Formats: sequence, structure tokens, C-alpha cells
Amino acid sequence: MAAPPPIPTLERLPASAEHTFSSPSKRINDGDDLQFFHTSTAYQDLVTWLLQLSRSMFPTRESGSDVQPSTLDSPPPFSSTVQSLQDLVSDLEALTKDAPPDTGPRRFGNVAFRTWFKLMEEALDQLLDKHLVPLLQRYERQQSALKDELGAYLLGSFGSAQRLDYGTGHELSFLAFLGCLWKLNAFEDGEERAIVMGVMQPYLILVRVLINTYTLEPAGSHGVWGLDDHSHLPYIFGSAQLGPAIDVTAQPPQPTPTEGSSPNSPLPSSVTDKALVADLAESNMYFSAIAFIYAVKRGPFWEHSPVLYDVSGIKDGWGKINKGMVKMWVAEVLGKFPVVQHFVFGSLWRWERHESVMADGAKTAHAASQPRSGQQAPGSMPPPGGAGTKAPWAKPGVGGAEVGNGVPSMRAPWAGTRQQHAGPSHMGATQRPPAASGMPPTAAPWAATQRPAPSNATAGVSRTPAPRRDGG
Repeated sequence: MAAPPPIPTLERLPASAEHTFSSPSKRINDGDDLQFFHTSTAYQDLVTWLLQLSRSMFPTRESGSDVQPSTLDSPPPFSSTVQSLQDLVSDLEALTKDAPPDTGPRRFGNVAFRTWFKLMEEALDQLLDKHLVPLLQRYERQQSALKDELGAYLLGSFGSAQRLDYGTGHELSFLAFLGCLWKLNAFEDGEERAIVMGVMQPYLILVRVLINTYTLEPAGSHGVWGLDDHSHLPYIFGSAQLGPAIDVTAQPPQPTPTEGSSPNSPLPSSVTDKALVADLAESNMYFSAIAFIYAVKRGPFWEHSPVLYDVSGIKDGWGKINKGMVKMWVAEVLGKFPVVQHFVFGSLWRWERHESVMADGAKTAHAASQPRSGQQAPGSMPPPGGAGTKAPWAKPGVGGAEVGNGVPSMRAPWAGTRQQHAGPSHMGATQRPPAASGMPPTAAPWAATQRPAPSNATAGVSRTPAPRRDGG
């Protein structure tokens, strides 16, 4: 039997080698650029970095010993670098005191967010000087260029001051910022869990403060048809926390689990229990994200978060949920033009073809649907006599709409083909109460367990509790 492949880790720069930094720039401008991005070194590195951090969040055990859980309230020791980054996040949160929300009338996000963002820009150099001292000393002759490169990813991590929004593309930028520090040897080997618990989680908490304070709009959101209005990473890391334990002494290394759960982990269906979610939010990133949804949304959970509700019916454990969340992130974050078009590339996340990728790789349907430079963009005003604007996720058999411009439906690419039915009670493998609009609700593509809908759920009911389930 062939040995399992080695566990990939993000490659670091040689500590003794000289490196030329560069100011990152936007490179994804059309469908061809998106296709090239999927063959690039930056793409491969981002996926590797995400998988590396996700694996670190699984519980661990040694041969013959008990499982060591992975919880936010029992984190690993934090290095001086992690503590410095925590202080950096705290300093950014403190800036909200100097930019109180505007009290005037507004339709969308609060314009005071632009004040906060300007304060962050003005303080950026000073913040990097204060919190990244050892790294800047190591590259003393290139400090200015290094700060330009790191600063571009940090500035891109907190939303758009122009559009007053925040989404998974900004979350991706912070993931890249941490990846830059890993590549530059600011972190030690084996410190990945501390990075997630000690830096990523405080960052997510700050983002939620900004969203609440300045009522930031979702950036590039699919609305109710998406996983979450603003975030994706906490569902990856949080599901890993509840997955099966990895034997850290096994040789060769044990593959990352793709099904099963750790002992005494809560059932996925626990997300519909608001009180239990509040109890688990302090120890788990998945439930922390769910708790934020409960704080900002009203109504039944299955109504405002149907995809997460579908995930709650999965019977194969948190390992399978983690696997599905990773695949969805690759498809819906790295794979979508509206999300990654603002990502920037420099000397650390490189815009160059990866050596393992064929030059004539197959073009994805989403990339093919994007305009080349100088062409009319999909979704712009159609010519006279055209069919008009269509929702990009519309498909035959749902409201009579068809897919336009080759844009795929809002289903992750790993989902198998499912037969279309006329009635909403037969859509997909799971059942859920019909939405008030009459449009069949979207099912999480990897949720394959059938589940009865609430018997009293009818259109227009706004406070029907989600059905209780005893399966996980």
C-alpha cells in the first residue's frame, strides 16, 4: 500500500537569504485573470495555509493517552509574536472610541466607519513599528518596503471605507497577512493553533464590533442563499475543533479526518438551540459565529440561515462538516470573481504560475462567465430585445428562470447532480419549511440526510421555532 502523501505546510523564506519586497497590486481584472489566479503560486499557497491552520485546530492525542480537546478557553501558550498581534488588534479596536458612529439619518452603513478607517491608515506605520519589532529589525535595510507589503494586507482586512461593507474577501486578506508573517519566520513551527486562537479569533471579534458599530453591509453576499453574511473561516476552524482527534505520534502522519466527531462534542443540530449556542460560543469558533448571527438577526434560524440549518442535519460528524466547509471556501471565496478581484499580489503572495500546474488548465464556468478587458460585463444592461436581468443562481425548474452567461448556481462544486422537482418539499436531500416568497430554500450541498420539516411551518410565519432533532 502506498504511503499517504506528506502533510503540506506553507513554505517559509530562508532565514539567511536576502528578499526583495514589493508593494502589492491588484491583478485580477477579468475572467482570464481569475483563471490564471487558479494556476498561480499565490492560490496554491493560500489553500495550503488554510489547510495547515485548519488541521491544527483538530483535537490531538498521543498513543495510549486521552484526547486533548481544542477549545478557546484552554488555548496553547502564546508566543511574544502572538501576544504582540493581540495588542495590535486591541489598538485597532481602541480607535473606535475616536470615531463614534454618526447619529444622522442613513440608508446603509454608518459613514463614521470612514473616519475609523482613516485613523487606521494614519496609524498603520506606527502600529507595525510597535508590534512587529523583531521582524522589522531582521529586515532593517528593507523596513519601508516590508511595511508597505504587510500593510496592504492588513488594511484590506477590515472592509471597504468606500462601500461601507465587509465580507469574506476582507477576511481572506487577514489570512494572507498572517501567512506573510509565517513566510517571514515570525512564528515558530507548531504554533498554528496559537495563531488561530490567539490572533484570528480576536480579529473576528473586532470585525463583529465594527459591523455592529458601523452597521457595515455584507460585501458580495448571496443573502439568505449564502453561508454567512460576512465570514467563512470560523466555520472551518470551529468544525475542526469538534472533529476526531489526530494522533500526533503516528508515523507517517495521520491524514486530516474527514468524518466523525470528538467524544462529547455537541451535535451539529445544537445550532438551533440559542441557549446552548451561547454556552458554547466562548469555547468554539463555529458556535461563536452562530451566536453573532443570533445577536444580529431575528426570526427562525432555518429562515434567516438556511444553509447553516441544512449543515446541522449532517449525520457523519464534524469531520465531514469541516471537509465541506473547506471545499465551499475554495469554491465560494477563492473561486468567485467578486470576492477575489480586490486581492493584491506582491513578493510573498506571488502572481506567477505554480510549477505543478499545466499551462492549459481547464477554465472554470465562473471564470469563463467573466468579461475580458473591453467586453460588456455580465449583468450589465442587455441589448434591446434581451431577456433582462436574471439572478445568477437561478436555474431551470426554479421560478422558471435559467442560468445566464454560464454562471453556475449557488451550489458548491463537490455536490452531486440532484433531480429537480416542482415542489419545495422535495428540493435536495433535506426538507425545510417553504420560504415566504415561495422560492425553494437552498440546501447545503453536502447535507445528504433527509429531515422532516416542522409541521406547523407555513408562509408568513415569522417565529416558528426550528424543529428539534436527536441526530447529529
